[in-house]
Amino acid sequence: MTGRLAGRVAIVTGASRGIGLGVASRLVAEGARVCITARKPEALSEAVSSLGGAGVAVAVAGKADDAEHRAEAVRRVTEEFGPVDILVNNTGINPVYGPLVDLDLAAARKIFEVNVLSSLAWVQEVCRTGLVERGGAVVNVSSVAGLRTSGGIAFYGITKAALNHLTLNLAAELAPSVRVNAVAPAVVKTRFATALYENDEEAVAATYPLKRLGIPSDVAGAVAFLVSDDAAWMTGQTLAIDGGALLGRA
Repeated sequence: MTGRLAGRVAIVTGASRGIGLGVASRLVAEGARVCITARKPEALSEAVSSLGGAGVAVAVAGKADDAEHRAEAVRRVTEEFGPVDILVNNTGINPVYGPLVDLDLAAARKIFEVNVLSSLAWVQEVCRTGLVERGGAVVNVSSVAGLRTSGGIAFYGITKAALNHLTLNLAAELAPSVRVNAVAPAVVKTRFATALYENDEEAVAATYPLKRLGIPSDVAGAVAFLVSDDAAWMTGQTLAIDGGALLGRA
C-alpha cells in the first residue's frame, strides 16, 4: 500500500464485519489508525485483532444512534491516537421488507434514525472536537438503492437518498477544510446483504454488466481514495460502486 494515510486517525462505524471492516482494514493498510464501532464487543475484539491489534486499532461497542456511545468513541480514539481526521459513516439497518403502504412506521422511524440522523450526529460529534479547524474528510456509505427505485427495500433506499442529500449539504457547509463524499454500492457479498443473493448468486450476478457481485474491498478502495489527498478536489459527490448495475441490461 502507498502509506498515503500515514499519521491520520479514523473512525469507521459499523465495522465489526463486512464493508465496515473492509474499509477499516484498507485504511490501516494505508497507514491510518482506526477506531471501529459496532454493537457486539466480541465481534469487535476479533476485528481489532484482524486489523493488527492495539497499536493500530481500538474498538468501542454501542449503538450508532446513542449519543453517549458516539462521545465515548471520539474520546477513546483521541486519547489513544489523537484527534480524528477521517470519519466513515458505515452503520445502516434495514429490518423490514415489503411495500411502502404496509410499512410499520415505528420501524421506518428507526431506520431513518440510524441511517440518516446518526450519520449527521457523528459528523457533529467530530466537528465539536475541532475537525473543521484541523481539516479532514467524511465518507458516508450509501447505496444504489438511494439512486433508483428499490422494490421491497424501498424505505431503506429512501433513507439512503436522504443520506446522499445530507452529503451534499454537509459538503457545502464544511468546505473548504472538510471534504464530504459518499459511496453507493450495489449488492456486496456481506451478511447484511445475504437475503438479496443467497437463493441464486449466479443469477443475480448475471444482471450486472461486470458479471459479479461486489466484495468489501471494492468499496474499501474507493473510500480510501476519497479520504486521501488523491481526492483533494472532490467534495459533495456520491460515487456509485455497482459493477455497472445502474447501466441496466444491454
